[in-house]
Amino acid sequence: MIFFQDSNSPIMENLIWFHDYVMMILFMIFILICFMFIRLFLNKFNDRYILSSEFIELIWTFVPMFVLVLMVVPSLKILYFNDEMYNVLMSIKSMGHQWYWSYEYSDFNEIEFDSYLLNMEFIDQFRLLDVDNRLILPNNIGIRLLVSSVDVIHSWTVPSIGVKMDATPGRLNQMLMYFYRSGLYYGQCSEICGANHSFMPIVLEVINFNKFIDWINYFDY
Repeated sequence: MIFFQDSNSPIMENLIWFHDYVMMILFMIFILICFMFIRLFLNKFNDRYILSSEFIELIWTFVPMFVLVLMVVPSLKILYFNDEMYNVLMSIKSMGHQWYWSYEYSDFNEIEFDSYLLNMEFIDQFRLLDVDNRLILPNNIGIRLLVSSVDVIHSWTVPSIGVKMDATPGRLNQMLMYFYRSGLYYGQCSEICGANHSFMPIVLEVINFNKFIDWINYFDY
């Protein structure tokens, strides 16, 4: 895949922006280096005294420092933005197992279920990506994702929302999720957790908040 998946969260939008921003800087550096190489090969000894220039030494010392600052500042901003928890209305707990995921809706009467890889029964299913029980979530609200594991290290990853959280035994990691629109979003464990590592996918079904409340009530019933 050459391009990123379509973003469905502010986190992924920031990551895509930062990627394009850094690639622009790297492209400018690449053009500058190519220009210097061309000048070097076509040099007619007109600039043979430039090697002892203190001004040039200052330039190649401070310019890279300035470029690093240009990349560090937005990088730290995005890093702290990803760690912030704001307008959180519900929490979801995800536990990694060998080799499936279990989910718990802590705010709704302790709803729990396991999510296993689904065999290809219909032609419209994605191979090694569909599950029997999808994680149902509402859009346009803040959701706290709590991730842990009961055996080995897993990694809860959904590219379209920019979430990649390690599931470490004995440790509870958290991250904010926010969805712009409804739809189906697929992910997988991105940590080599054993022989069946590739058989524990993640499927998010994002729906309207009112429909989500109806689903919760139906689940309780």
